[in-house]
Amino acid sequence: MQPRLLQEVHPPVASQCKNAEAGCLVTCPLAHRKGHQNSCPFELMACPNEGCMAQMPHEALAEHRQHCQHGTQQRCPLGCGATLDPAERIRHNCHQELREAWDQHQERSRNLVLCLLRRVRKVHRTTNLLRRGLAQLGDFLENDSLVFRAQQENAEATPEGSIGAEVWEVQGQSAL
Repeated sequence: MQPRLLQEVHPPVASQCKNAEAGCLVTCPLAHRKGHQNSCPFELMACPNEGCMAQMPHEALAEHRQHCQHGTQQRCPLGCGATLDPAERIRHNCHQELREAWDQHQERSRNLVLCLLRRVRKVHRTTNLLRRGLAQLGDFLENDSLVFRAQQENAEATPEGSIGAEVWEVQGQSAL
């Protein structure tokens, strides 16, 4: 801001916007020119996407960025998980890709179920083998118990004096 006396003697110089030829009608003091230039809708702006050399008026930049071939890749907004550049976003068929992903998921699920069924069958066969083995072991132990009881009953039924005679006979026979 210029002092008041200086303003009266020498008024601020006003100038047209540098984008007057492009259609801007603004005329402002030199001190405000930079501020206007930053927001002037006719100011040429470079596309911020790496690799894009396009320049356009400030007001057209937003639309250009939506279709710029050099734009950054983004995920599909519908949630299919696809990463797309702007050109792909235009022709992207999310439903088809979702269907393909669903089919792949179903195939993996089927394979997992089949694998689990094979394992269950194997466990069932192993369990049956263990049951048969345990039944045979139980029969063997039961038979062995019966034999042991029979021997014990025979030992209890033999008179006391004969035990020594049997021992004597066994020792005498082995000595011969």
